[in-house]
Amino acid sequence: MAKKGQLVSQHLERISADVFDKYITIIKGYVGRRQGIYALYKGNRLYYVGLASNMNARLKQHLRDKHEGKWNKFSVYLTIGDTHLREIESLVLRVMQPPGNSVKGKLRFAQDLRRNMRRDVQSHVKRETDMLFGFERKVEKEEAYSKNGRTPILYPYRGKVKKIRATFKGKKLRATVLKDGRIRFANQIFNSPSLAAKEACGRTSENGWVFWKYERAPGDWVRLGKLRK
Repeated sequence: MAKKGQLVSQHLERISADVFDKYITIIKGYVGRRQGIYALYKGNRLYYVGLASNMNARLKQHLRDKHEGKWNKFSVYLTIGDTHLREIESLVLRVMQPPGNSVKGKLRFAQDLRRNMRRDVQSHVKRETDMLFGFERKVEKEEAYSKNGRTPILYPYRGKVKKIRATFKGKKLRATVLKDGRIRFANQIFNSPSLAAKEACGRTSENGWVFWKYERAPGDWVRLGKLRK
């Protein structure tokens, strides 16, 4: 029985290509028309990585196409479904860079953080340089208060969180985090995630750090409490 979130159901590693001549019926019984990721090796060196919706047919094809004679072992990782196969293939290609692959893999929906990191490093270096030479900049403290005079709970994380969401009784809920850290939900403004969560579910108390999720990276929604770790 597959476990929640499981991707790979079965695998065979470093099997001789000779099985396609000597034990074709047996190997076909294992991989058949299964989908998954496969790797081709020349000895112990990785040569090629690919994905297949019909594993048996794809491996047999590589015995007579342009890869013929360039590999003598293979590994297969049979998957449950094919939702993330292409992305996994791209990840392996970028990390391992097998010589037999002409395409190195594209992470189409992933955010490249190099530009962000370069900007942050430059800003950090400038602050250090200013301090070393006595030009420490005066930081204008932004003050943002709710009606009762308290600083919004998400004030330290402003800029990192713009949208939050939750699911309650099958209904999807969305809220916006303002520039000063306050939360706008259902046309009301709240000073903390918990106050917004109480309004959302109609309870006397609710842990907003657990109730809400934010997008840590493109497509990666995690509990708001991850901000504090």
